[in-house]
Amino acid sequence: MNGVELFLLGRTLMKIGEQAMPEPETGSRGSVRAVLVTLGEIVANPGTTVGEIAARTGLPQSQVSTAVARLVEAGSVETEPDPADRRRRLVRPAAEPSARVAEVRAVTVDGALAAALAGPGNAGPDPAALRAVTDALAVLARHLTPAAPGATGPR
Repeated sequence: MNGVELFLLGRTLMKIGEQAMPEPETGSRGSVRAVLVTLGEIVANPGTTVGEIAARTGLPQSQVSTAVARLVEAGSVETEPDPADRRRRLVRPAAEPSARVAEVRAVTVDGALAAALAGPGNAGPDPAALRAVTDALAVLARHLTPAAPGATGPR
């Protein structure tokens, strides 16, 4: 596998993950992708600012601000004034997961993965192929996913 193939695989996996996400509440702002990218940065770098997230992700600062507002509303993250510059706010994961976080975490990718693997005419995926891909994703997640606060098990 080369870098391009890995990048394209990653995009495909992102799309499957997006399809597996429960629908956001009506009137939610910001794209699911921008919210997930922003949340990933906050988990990896707690105590970060919107500007720092924008610089690391390449997302426009306005998109990051919208994503942070949505995550605050959902109870996924908390903000506090930056002691070094009271005009800025530091963003970190919420100490206790909200009901929305619990809802999102409870949904598996099984249906979206089965749909992505379905054969012509949506005959459904080969059960052995579905099992192999699910097992491979579990191995990748175990080795490549950073541990989230409160996560259990090896990472």
